[in-house]
Amino acid sequence: MNMSNRDLEDLKYAKGLLENPSIASKLMDILGSPIEKGFELLPERWSGIIQKATRISLEKALYFAIKTIGKEGRNQSRDLLHKIAVTFSGFVGGTFGLEALPVELPVSTTIMLRSICDIAKSEGENIELIETRLACLEVFALGGKSKRDNASETGYYVIRSALAKTVSEASNYIAEKGLVIEKGAPAIVKLITGIASRFGIVVSEKAAALAIPGIGALGAALINMTFMDHFQDMARGHFIVRRLERFYGKEIVQQEYARL
Repeated sequence: MNMSNRDLEDLKYAKGLLENPSIASKLMDILGSPIEKGFELLPERWSGIIQKATRISLEKALYFAIKTIGKEGRNQSRDLLHKIAVTFSGFVGGTFGLEALPVELPVSTTIMLRSICDIAKSEGENIELIETRLACLEVFALGGKSKRDNASETGYYVIRSALAKTVSEASNYIAEKGLVIEKGAPAIVKLITGIASRFGIVVSEKAAALAIPGIGALGAALINMTFMDHFQDMARGHFIVRRLERFYGKEIVQQEYARL
């Protein structure tokens, strides 16, 4: 089946979003300072703090996705509302400086997931399905290209392929257990670990930006707004691709994606 011109344009738009520069590039544009300067200022202990905060944030986001997302038949996503919420979260966290990141990150991650779910529904996804909810969580692995990435591990379909098995295992586990997610369950641990390995890169870039002197509460709010904007773009691209895959099949869409 050949894709229509309109759908090809949608796919081209989605690819432009998904293969965008990293969040670090966007932060550098708004802060007017290379993000590397912030990395130099981060204490060595922050590597472990970031890893722990990332995992906790994703675990809380997963719990939110499984337990609390309702039907809400909405055709349009509330991008601006969620952007305002996460900006406020950044402002409050920024008042207390970089040390507040482990507390603020789970809050902003959950708000971002709420926005991602909204975007999924606006692209025709059935949010009641566990597979769809995990596809929402999967967006956190789509951070855009980064200088610290291994070139062989980047690219939208490469990342999706790498996560496919763990997402499937987690989906089967949750379907079997219902809403009771056991802490430390291998399927869930593997899923969180797989997504955290990518999301952690982005979180470390956020921490580096917050470490730049003079950022303050307003700067932290702007950083959070940039984060939300970035992951809303990733979500829009991701769910446009999935919408086209539902109609044309994954193989055809992937071939056209590579050709564009």
